[in-house]
Amino acid sequence: MALDTLTGQENVVIPQPPADAPIQFFDLKAQQALVRSKVEARFTTILDHGRHIGGPEVDELEQKLCEFTGAADAVAVGSGTQALVMPLIALGYGHGDAVFIPGFTYNATANAVLLAGATPVFVDVDPATFNMCPIDLEKQIKAVKARRDLRARAIMPVDLYGMPADYHAIGQVADSYGLRIVADGAQSFGGRQSGKWVGAIAEITGTSFYPTKALGGYGDGGAIMTTDKDFAEILRSIRWHGTDADRKISVRVGINGRCDSIQCAIVSEKLDIFQAERTRRVSIAAIYEERLAGKVELQQATPGSEHGYGLFTVHVEGRDTVRAQLSELGIPTAIYYDTPLHRMEAYAPYNPAEGLPGCDACAQSAMSLPMHPYLSDAQAHRVCDALEKVLGSTK
Repeated sequence: MALDTLTGQENVVIPQPPADAPIQFFDLKAQQALVRSKVEARFTTILDHGRHIGGPEVDELEQKLCEFTGAADAVAVGSGTQALVMPLIALGYGHGDAVFIPGFTYNATANAVLLAGATPVFVDVDPATFNMCPIDLEKQIKAVKARRDLRARAIMPVDLYGMPADYHAIGQVADSYGLRIVADGAQSFGGRQSGKWVGAIAEITGTSFYPTKALGGYGDGGAIMTTDKDFAEILRSIRWHGTDADRKISVRVGINGRCDSIQCAIVSEKLDIFQAERTRRVSIAAIYEERLAGKVELQQATPGSEHGYGLFTVHVEGRDTVRAQLSELGIPTAIYYDTPLHRMEAYAPYNPAEGLPGCDACAQSAMSLPMHPYLSDAQAHRVCDALEKVLGSTK
């Protein structure tokens, strides 16, 4: 059963603040008020049964994730980074293996590749979508294949800001060169492509339950969703130090990749209101898109995709000046990200000689507006009013 066929969420009412209430970039307090009593009851249940790690809440969340996304199996883990490292370990990638990642994303994507012992190869992004450019991907794969020190192994697209990457085009490239796809869906839970929800689009998808994600806990956590149940069982072994079913004998190299019972319980409760929250995110995005079209450069959809709206990000000329003026008007904004990975000191050895112009362009102009289910329509219009005013004054 996938997300759009679930029942029981249609009666969830997402409270909206007054039109003149201060605008929050994220609003976890409003969400907490909606779920707090159930979360507190979950605390009591876990204290009573005492299985703080590996409790029944873990199995419950994994089952719910499958029901929501249509994935064959899901494995709850301790963080979004672990959700990317563990599949690479399970696939046996390490020294001398190249994993292709976009150069414009959070540093956890690159760290995951390096922690697995593999080598990140940066790929440029399409500034229109902020996501991995399939044309440059093939270029980088060919360059690696011409080398003797690296083997092209996998592609790790990132669904930046909630927009699924172009998995059709990337999949064609992957098939041409015999590469696996491990998707970084840390920001895109609730997104969809070609009728499939994030978690069931790629063969392997990692996501994050960091508190500010569209689906987040009250601490670190994450999950790996896969189309292969046997692969999920390998991940469960790796999650528990690579042990066998009895958790006594190591049968492979593993890590402590567990997600605590309480975090799984919290995310389960949030899943119960997720569909209603997603509806609000889509409504807020529709206001932004209608009001701001032609005034800023909106993130373009990849083919056949529906945005998850983990963030709402646009290109703005003179971004830093615009942000400062918006702040004076009481409108919070954020930058994700102002330095592409290939410009960071830690990844200097992997900086492509020819550069990544799309990544550099995005880093200079990307600006995120408030996006969460607890914005009212009136507040969304206030954001647009303020941005129009600022843009008019900076011309």
